[in-house]
Amino acid sequence: MFLGRNDCVWLQVSRGMFMPRAVERRKTAFSSRILNQPSNTAYPYTWFHTSTTTTTTFFSQPIQPKKLIITNFSSSDSHQPFIKNSESKMGFLDLEKHFAFYGAYHSNPINVGIHILFVWPILFTAQIILYFTPSLLSLGFLPPVLVLNWGFFATVFYALFYMALDTKAGSFTAFLTFFCWVASSFVANNLGYSLAWKVVLAAQLFCWTGQFIGHGVFEKRAPALLDNLTQAFLMAPYFVVLEILQSNFGYEPYPGFKSRVKARIDSDIKQWHDKKQKKHS
Repeated sequence: MFLGRNDCVWLQVSRGMFMPRAVERRKTAFSSRILNQPSNTAYPYTWFHTSTTTTTTFFSQPIQPKKLIITNFSSSDSHQPFIKNSESKMGFLDLEKHFAFYGAYHSNPINVGIHILFVWPILFTAQIILYFTPSLLSLGFLPPVLVLNWGFFATVFYALFYMALDTKAGSFTAFLTFFCWVASSFVANNLGYSLAWKVVLAAQLFCWTGQFIGHGVFEKRAPALLDNLTQAFLMAPYFVVLEILQSNFGYEPYPGFKSRVKARIDSDIKQWHDKKQKKHS
């Protein structure tokens, strides 16, 4: 037996003592098939052999880098408007959706004026009657007339909700809500329960009747409370303030709010008219 140092092959001395040449040829052919290369006939005992030409051809092709495609979304596209973070709020805090719903039921100017006059008196008189609920918390530095009862905590909830809807107009509406709570507390304390509930009942009936007349006579559409009670009892005071700020001072919670709300209102009113015509036809 002799082991070559340069060619690294086994020399066969006698048949059957070491690895036969036929086995070496089969291994060489098998490895060539794995590499998809022709069998090496020049060096039959080499375990792996790759053609230099094939290797050069494989690596000579330039590698094309992947292209990074960046799409520029323009805010002027009417179909895909720019969406601000405050607009992305969904559900209970979706200001655009709720105000569009409110506007679809209050498109007549006279009906809007009636709501401006009557919505806040409804809230004020409700705070008067809630003044007579039991106290839930006591703070020594407050005057005795200011009772931390259900009326107070309802006012806190309203104020926080308005500020969550919109920082500027919501904070202003929250201030008005607390001002009404303080004023209603003094009024209720002076009237007493025996007279206060009569005043509250008369005011509530008068204000709600005026709003139903505004919807039936001028808007010619049922009020929103028949479809959404939350709109009528929770959001209406804020929407009245936002309506005044928007129409008289051009206020918008964020750029493009007015135009997108108007598009939603027009679409809702059109759907309502189409549904109404189908019922009559």
